[in-house]
Amino acid sequence: MSVAWLFPGQGSQSVGMGKDVLQASAAARAVFARADAALGEPLSRLVLEGPEDRLTLTANAQPAIVATSCALLEAIRERVPTLALPAFAAGHSLGEYSALVAAGALDLEDAVRLVRARGRAMQEAVPAGTGAMAAVMGVEPDKLEALCREVAGAEVVAPANFNGPGQIVVAGHAGAVARLGERVAAEKGRAIPLKVSAPFHCALMAPAARALEGDLAHTAVRTPAFPVVANFDARPNDDAERVKHLLVRQVDGPVRWEESVRLMMERGVTHALEIGPGKVLAGLVKRITKDLKVLSVGDAASLAEVPAFLASAS
Repeated sequence: MSVAWLFPGQGSQSVGMGKDVLQASAAARAVFARADAALGEPLSRLVLEGPEDRLTLTANAQPAIVATSCALLEAIRERVPTLALPAFAAGHSLGEYSALVAAGALDLEDAVRLVRARGRAMQEAVPAGTGAMAAVMGVEPDKLEALCREVAGAEVVAPANFNGPGQIVVAGHAGAVARLGERVAAEKGRAIPLKVSAPFHCALMAPAARALEGDLAHTAVRTPAFPVVANFDARPNDDAERVKHLLVRQVDGPVRWEESVRLMMERGVTHALEIGPGKVLAGLVKRITKDLKVLSVGDAASLAEVPAFLASAS
């Protein structure tokens, strides 16, 4: 049996996330002190006190989630000094940065600065109201990709997140996403519009990918201490030379989460810690398989469960 570490992405944020862990853990507080210093502003205060509308802004939510996830990991390490390295780590979209910090490939300071710039670039890539995203249920991946090609015309619409069986998120121009919704309904499926600020993980994000490429050019990357399964190709990577390329391709390419989870299971993973706010990834894993046990660690109560959970995996 082996363990993986999973890190959540944007949308998992909430005011006060990780508060009781931060109060109890000096290691967790130290992470936020470093993030605040790197950004030159009190990110920790925004996380703990809000307001929510500022925290949910993409340029704030992204570094806030990375900092919270990394703080929770340090709290786990503080509580379990003998914590073994995982067989793999994986993060959903933004969570890939948390995974790379956990693996020692990126410094925390570089990661929070990068994701702040990434968030701004993704927000600015498409004018407000131009793009849209929708969760599609009841349509097989191959069929959905064919429907996207049928309705796109001169616009963009494509799968953005392969989250699990029966749930694929699409992104693109608002008109094309609406047309796709009509075709999905005709195929007896459902398309539910999502409240998002931009159409992430599709070709419309190409300007953001180019901006991130420039930011990454000045960032040091080290060899990961363990493989990080990349969103872009759902393959484990422990090559420092490939990290930047994979992060750039992730911005305007789909998140292959279901493939990533199945790959880790095929390689022997039986247990996973979801390290960060919320329980979104545990829910997605449950859609994919009943054979992977996940403990979501986002507060003091779940942190206390970690030793017993890891013992059950050994």
